[in-house]
Amino acid sequence: MSKKKARTATPVKQESQKATLSEALDNDIVLKLKAAKKEMAAKIEAEEAEHQEKLRRERVEREKNKSFAELLEEYGESGTKY
Repeated sequence: MSKKKARTATPVKQESQKATLSEALDNDIVLKLKAAKKEMAAKIEAEEAEHQEKLRRERVEREKNKSFAELLEEYGESGTKY
């Protein structure tokens, strides 16, 4: 009597069969996506720089509009003299 061996299916490595996203997409599309990413990063950086400049200008304007009493209170009598 022969015993039948149970066949176990060997799992096929799907990782090797799966193409990466950059391989699946056309090279032209990948280049366009990378360019768009760089453009967005530059835009965000420019907006942040603009925001910081706006805050700086507002601080200068508030400082300029302070009264003598407010300045004296803030810096005290030990302020710098020119």
